[in-house]
Amino acid sequence: METTLIILKPDAVQRGLMGRIISRFEDKGLQIVGAKFMQISNELASTHYSDHQGKPFYDGLVGFMTSSPVLVLAIRGKGAIAVCRKMMGATFGSNAEAGTIRGDFGVSNSFNLIHGSDSPEAAEKELGLFFNDGEVLCFDRPGDAWVYDMSGGTAE
Repeated sequence: METTLIILKPDAVQRGLMGRIISRFEDKGLQIVGAKFMQISNELASTHYSDHQGKPFYDGLVGFMTSSPVLVLAIRGKGAIAVCRKMMGATFGSNAEAGTIRGDFGVSNSFNLIHGSDSPEAAEKELGLFFNDGEVLCFDRPGDAWVYDMSGGTAE
């Protein structure tokens, strides 16, 4: 099982889409193992987006991410990083396929509703930025037996 970081950005919060987006992940069978409603500081946003420092959109991105509260989620499941990114859709809402989060709820090329870790290494780093020890939980869900075929001993 893999755990990834998802951030419902200020536009998702302000538009009242949090519940609808979370439901999509849960409907898919993914497990919410951490959640935090928070206002991101300039320092945290700068650290989180440090790979983009010096790019023309960097200052606007940091300003946007600190403009309103966000909902930060830790989501677990088999292949959770790839599954979540596929569910999110293309970066720009105007290019995202219908049926994806960005495709169904977004049209902007600036406000794109959601962030998701793009690799196991990024997920580990990002989860560590937003969650303290003990805030990402591990617990059994009996219903997982109906999400994953476990007949071979591992989730399939």
